[in-house]
Amino acid sequence: MKRNLDNVSLDTVVSLCKRRGFIFQSSEIYGGIGSLYDYGPVGVELKRNVKDQWWKSMVRDREDVVGIDASILMHPNVWVASGHVDSFTDPLAECDECHRRYRADLLDTNDCPDCDGILGSPRHFNLMFRTHIGPVEGDDNIVYLRPETAQAMFVDFDNVVNSSRVRIPFGIAQQGKSFRNEITPGNFTFRTREFEQMEMEFFCEPGTDEEWHRYWINFSMDWYADLGLRRSKLRVREHGADELPHYSKGSADVEFLFPWGWGELETISNRTDYDLKAHIQKSGKDLSYYDQPNNKRYVPYVVEPAMGADRSALAFLVDAYDEEEVKGDTRVVLRFHPNIAPYQVAILPLSRNAKLTPKAREVYDLVRSRFNTQYDETQSIGRRYRRQDEIGTPLCITVDFDTVESDDAVTIRHRDTMEQVRVPVAGLTHAIQHQLDGIATEALVE
Repeated sequence: MKRNLDNVSLDTVVSLCKRRGFIFQSSEIYGGIGSLYDYGPVGVELKRNVKDQWWKSMVRDREDVVGIDASILMHPNVWVASGHVDSFTDPLAECDECHRRYRADLLDTNDCPDCDGILGSPRHFNLMFRTHIGPVEGDDNIVYLRPETAQAMFVDFDNVVNSSRVRIPFGIAQQGKSFRNEITPGNFTFRTREFEQMEMEFFCEPGTDEEWHRYWINFSMDWYADLGLRRSKLRVREHGADELPHYSKGSADVEFLFPWGWGELETISNRTDYDLKAHIQKSGKDLSYYDQPNNKRYVPYVVEPAMGADRSALAFLVDAYDEEEVKGDTRVVLRFHPNIAPYQVAILPLSRNAKLTPKAREVYDLVRSRFNTQYDETQSIGRRYRRQDEIGTPLCITVDFDTVESDDAVTIRHRDTMEQVRVPVAGLTHAIQHQLDGIATEALVE
């Protein structure tokens, strides 16, 4: 899908998000709270579509992946076994003058970025949020808000195998909130302290892990591109040996070119058998797998695609943003793929007229049974078109006086071309699907 803009500033995106109900600062009336955000009526639809498309492609369209939904609070020994209690840290440096704190590994000098003071020696800072279970706080009832969703899929591995008919190779997928007490969050919703992950642990026989690792890297790149992200804005970056996590045999990031530069959307890691063996050792539970056809037992290797729902939604929003001149005015339009767009269709009566409203509502009820649809009758029809352009609605349906008085037909307006076509109400849902399919095909063409 052709865009007129190749780049957009982050400030422009943030402004649009607040104005059109995508994303708000959390607790804004109290001055906000650092790096926490609320999704508004439009933004929650966008993020939900991202999650639904991931779940559909990762779980529902496949026979070899099942899902779970695990609790956020887990036994603290889960995080001891995984290494998070001892090693899930960032180097923290504090300025001797202004006492602001920074991640030391992200700074090029020992000077404070704010006041040019001198930063003290880095010390390790654990990123997990701690809380307590029960009425009395103490060391005996400490629990953690999970920093990732992955560990639940390892500790539930045996339950899933025994309760399902899955056989290796297979995956366990999960979506959910995670929490990290980041030292220096930033870039809007890219790095926050509360975020949502979409992760899958794919269990395979040792020796087949590298092949599966490459498979899931390619799968993820295609997933983003198939939903409209420009391939020219995507790349795969392999991790160097000095940056691999302690559990990883090999990792690669799928990165997107954000307004501030390349940023990680997803990491696909070959976790080997590290996690299962760690939980075997800590829990005493046998988490090995018996391969009945080949009469052998082994601890599976694991390949993990770990994607951020918030980062992905931000990438889709940034990449969809476009501007063009129309009759001397600047038209802002979000060129979303129809499966990602917050609303696929908007029903717009020509005016707020008692003669039009009943028919417009009838059309609305017809369309929303098939498509995510918004109804809008406030302001002029031109302003309403622009409003729908700015939230990325692919198609607008206008109900006018001819609809009521003569032809029982409506006008479909195309978001990207602004072309209009008259369609009988009797064939409307078919015509909408045909046009949405065409927009989806165009979204694959850069």
